[in-house]
Amino acid sequence: MGIAIATLWALALRSKTGKKMEEKIQHYIKAPITEAVIDLRVEMSFEGGLSSLNDFGHRIQAEYLKRSELVNVESQIQIKEGETSIAGNQTVFGYRYSSPDNKQIVQARLDGFSFSRLAPYEKWEIFRDEARRLWDLYQVTTNSTTVTRVAVRYINRLDLPLPLNNLKEYLLTAPEISHKLSQGLSDYFMQLEIPQEDIEATLVLIEALIPSSKDNFLSVLLDIDLFSHVDFASNDDKHWSLLETFRSRKNEIFEACITDKTRELLK
Repeated sequence: MGIAIATLWALALRSKTGKKMEEKIQHYIKAPITEAVIDLRVEMSFEGGLSSLNDFGHRIQAEYLKRSELVNVESQIQIKEGETSIAGNQTVFGYRYSSPDNKQIVQARLDGFSFSRLAPYEKWEIFRDEARRLWDLYQVTTNSTTVTRVAVRYINRLDLPLPLNNLKEYLLTAPEISHKLSQGLSDYFMQLEIPQEDIEATLVLIEALIPSSKDNFLSVLLDIDLFSHVDFASNDDKHWSLLETFRSRKNEIFEACITDKTRELLK
């Protein structure tokens, strides 16, 4: 099936089943979210550079006490007359600020801003409002003018009980092994990039086995990353409207990837 045909088919299917999908989306008592991220990239044209980011840090230090540097490391290997030398260069491009309990993390960078909430995740409205409060401070402090990329990312950990004969008992998106091969699977990593043309975005979906902290369970990473390259004024509301769209689409994608058997585990 060609990409264009596949996309049209997917959009038609969504239009027919969208209402049904919305009805199935629910809040889970045992939400599997380990990290939620809102990321906004900006043009690196604001004056002040790192000093502006330091000013931002001073404004939020009452809630985000811990600070560390974000560093780019560049290395060069030179071979001359049979001798090898390695030269390195480190460049600070931003700062990472954490709440006292390390559950909330802010990155203020020369190229943008991100806000993360680690488990336990409460709800979108609380997460979004804190991100927006911090973004407003970042935007005013740096005087950035243009948002170039908008992204929402949710990293989920699904703990599936053993014995497990087939991943598709719990996951509708899973690797397919040829029937001519042994069906045993000890590890896997799968990355899919799926256009979301109706909202002018891209989905990067990552699924992989990860170490389990529970006996007799298999743990699966389900990483949903939605992003779009844009050209928005940073003091506009367009990127926040788009983030609301991404949040709804993220819910649809999560529900589309799991089965009722998984839903029962999360209740």
